[in-house]
Amino acid sequence: MVKLAAKCILAGDPTVGKTALAQIFRSDGAHFQKNYTLTAGVDLVVKTVPVPDTGDSVELFIFDSAGKELFSEMLDKLWESPNVLCLVYDVTNEQSFNNCSKWLEKVRSQAPGSSLPGVLVGNKTDLASRRAVESSQAQAWALGQGLECFETSVKEMENYEAPFHCLAKQFLHLYREKVEVFHALV
Repeated sequence: MVKLAAKCILAGDPTVGKTALAQIFRSDGAHFQKNYTLTAGVDLVVKTVPVPDTGDSVELFIFDSAGKELFSEMLDKLWESPNVLCLVYDVTNEQSFNNCSKWLEKVRSQAPGSSLPGVLVGNKTDLASRRAVESSQAQAWALGQGLECFETSVKEMENYEAPFHCLAKQFLHLYREKVEVFHALV
């Protein structure tokens, strides 16, 4: 049984639901924040995620950061050496989706030369009549970037755990690959 710790960067534009996603995940669906509050800087959410069929677990240290550019200088330090990435956009806001490439580039610049497992999460699927980004469009972009793609409605508590379980599984897989390489060298 292995217990790992991974630094997870939660990135995306303001108001896409990053904080709500982190909070509802931490509270196992018990806490949904109805009123929007701007994240100033970074909030840290810590939760252990068991990886199914392995007996192993990954403790995710989720860095929920402000989506505003004005906080970006601080992000460089706080985002140093990430292990996994959770990139969030609002399915009703095409600009938030388009900006994902900028956020992805910023996070990847903090881990040059390394493989950074990640997920793309389209939030607010409960607002179906206002959808501006099609699932197929997001899936195609995510695939091209080497990311797994998910859609969720934090408000309706739908599929909010899946992205984090995927990240834990990806991180464990990467860890096992590195262990195999190490054993092959010894």
